[in-house]
Amino acid sequence: MPEQDLLSLQPAHLRELQARYERVLAAEGFDSLLIASGAAPYRHRDDQAYVFQGFGPFLHWTGLTGQEHSWLLIRPGQAPVLWLYQPVDFWHATPELAAEPWQQVIEVRRRPEPGVPELGATKRLAVVGDPQVLEAVPGEHNPEALLAAIEETRVHKTAYEIECLAEANRHALVGHQAAARAFLQGESEFGINLAYQQATGQREADAPYHSIIGLNEHAGTLHYQYYDTCAPQKPRSLLIDAGVRYRGYCSDITRTTAAPGEPRFAALVQGLEALQLRLCDMVAPRVDYVDIHRKTHQGIAALLSASGLVSGLSDEAMVEQGITRAFFPHGIGHFLGVQVHDVAGKPTPPPADAPFLRMTRTLEEGMVVTIEPGLYFIPSLLEPIRNSAAGQYLNEALIAELSGCGGIRIEDNVVVTATGARNLSR
Repeated sequence: MPEQDLLSLQPAHLRELQARYERVLAAEGFDSLLIASGAAPYRHRDDQAYVFQGFGPFLHWTGLTGQEHSWLLIRPGQAPVLWLYQPVDFWHATPELAAEPWQQVIEVRRRPEPGVPELGATKRLAVVGDPQVLEAVPGEHNPEALLAAIEETRVHKTAYEIECLAEANRHALVGHQAAARAFLQGESEFGINLAYQQATGQREADAPYHSIIGLNEHAGTLHYQYYDTCAPQKPRSLLIDAGVRYRGYCSDITRTTAAPGEPRFAALVQGLEALQLRLCDMVAPRVDYVDIHRKTHQGIAALLSASGLVSGLSDEAMVEQGITRAFFPHGIGHFLGVQVHDVAGKPTPPPADAPFLRMTRTLEEGMVVTIEPGLYFIPSLLEPIRNSAAGQYLNEALIAELSGCGGIRIEDNVVVTATGARNLSR
């Protein structure tokens, strides 16, 4: 979507937020709400601060990820007021806001000091944000019921939000293509990361999360956090889990690439991708997200059987005996929005057979979720299977051959539409 068309959607998005927040304030008995953008704390005994990206509700309204010491006041029947901290400073640059349609909906004021602004008279004020920033601020701080209700306003995305997420996906996919090319050209994890950043035009500090870039056995560590500067002697596989933040909204995409000369692993990647696309097609209103997760385990069992990694056991028995959980230990995905793992996904705890599942809701139009099945060779998870009666069904020779490839994960970002789904990552 052209940027001007996307920007034209933002005023309607803000009016919808105003209506949602007014209902929340009325239900909780508050007449006004002050939202703090937050500020990056300084490292202990240091003059350097941590990376700052902003408080979720503040980003939901403004999309201004790097705006510290700023405040947004919401009152029923009145235009929101945004106080931007813009000091007169010769040490740091002060970003200027581009003239955009949202400024016709929100009143913008600028302040040279970081403290709380003068609010005027309020009857019952709620204040939400990082508790360290809220010290000495009047009002009721972070009331739990109000916070839960505010988080619920982020469950169903507006048209503006969906198009921001689509743009975040579009930029990230360009980076994923560059990363795959760098891998096939023999680059290290560090070099692949540089290729991704160069292609997306995004600093790592501005990304929605630290990119996971694992070559060979590193792909078997789910949140692998390092970048080797030297390429392995024999590159076999690449797993890259990386996104882009666009106007505050996150993409979260994972791709796995097999090196030339790895036909067994390449076939396994192809099989998992076929399963992943079928799971994406399951996304639709009234579908229980937990059912998608359980369907994933059935698909993983079929893949283990078809590839010969497990034999002599039915697909159902593989699931029942926990063998599929050893190869696929995490949940099928989560909500996505201004946070990568967006809020309000678990109104009920995950079931016992899916302890790491980050979402337990029935899908509804406007929700945006990730679908990310995986298949990994993780020694600490396979060892209990080996030491049990089920160990006889494992093809140890094939597992040993493929373990050096680490694992596979394929992840897309999917919008629930009125009749089905829109895959933003394809």
